[in-house]
Amino acid sequence: MNKLGVLVCTNAAIDYIPHDYDIRVIRSMILMGGKEYIDFEELTANKFYEMLENDPSLFPRTSMASTGTMLAEYEKLRDEGCDEALFVTISSKMSGIYENALIAAKMVEGIKVTVFDSRTVGYLQCKMAFLAHDLAKAGKSMDEIVEELSFIRENNHMYFAVNDLSYLVKNGRLSNAAGFLASVLKIKPLLEIDKAGAVVTVEKIRTFHKAVERMVDKFLEETEGKDYEPFIVHANNPETAEEVRQRVLALRPELKEIKEYILTPAVGAHCGPKALTIAYVLNKPR
Repeated sequence: MNKLGVLVCTNAAIDYIPHDYDIRVIRSMILMGGKEYIDFEELTANKFYEMLENDPSLFPRTSMASTGTMLAEYEKLRDEGCDEALFVTISSKMSGIYENALIAAKMVEGIKVTVFDSRTVGYLQCKMAFLAHDLAKAGKSMDEIVEELSFIRENNHMYFAVNDLSYLVKNGRLSNAAGFLASVLKIKPLLEIDKAGAVVTVEKIRTFHKAVERMVDKFLEETEGKDYEPFIVHANNPETAEEVRQRVLALRPELKEIKEYILTPAVGAHCGPKALTIAYVLNKPR
């Protein structure tokens, strides 16, 4: 295909994954303590979680990039010689970024923009973006690229546990939040990202530790006998992440490795500190 420009939104946390790809990042703003910060550029994950730990009264919110910002980035890619652009966004069920990206795509001239709803968040967005780059370099068409990304989208599952449910509820990111009254926010449920890309409750659990244990149980049940890539994502909780890794590797020594990724502030603002995910994506038969 012709020269392709690839974009992800800030929620992909691509800044924390070493890579050599030219991938543009559309960044959100973090609103906290009466101040605004550009995700990663002005507020990194380490600083963000440190601030929340030092002052639990802080309640972060996010503000997504405008259509104008996205339009300007599309035009920049066009002016740099790109014939097409692919924007891999956070799930449309979690943010309005996808819709804004579509509006901007209809406004731009001189470049064809494809907006791909990942129906997920974080590392898998990066995996999709990296793959798109490789496929474009190999001469694949946009239809062929979208087909490959769609396999990833349809063949992954992310379970996660949060230490404080109020972040998801107050930010409106829990699809079935109606079942949680203020009086029961001490519940530490097992959550998942469903096939539509929404955050939903799987089971209501009373402690974070038990939620993490159940999360690992579900992961092991689902991946039995499958060819898959496992990964762990957390909101500044390396200790629990390591416990989960060691438990899984003890039972699945053939894995050799389970990579670990951090949640950028734009995502951590919604799930809260200490949140933890263990997830997998199936490897496509070749």
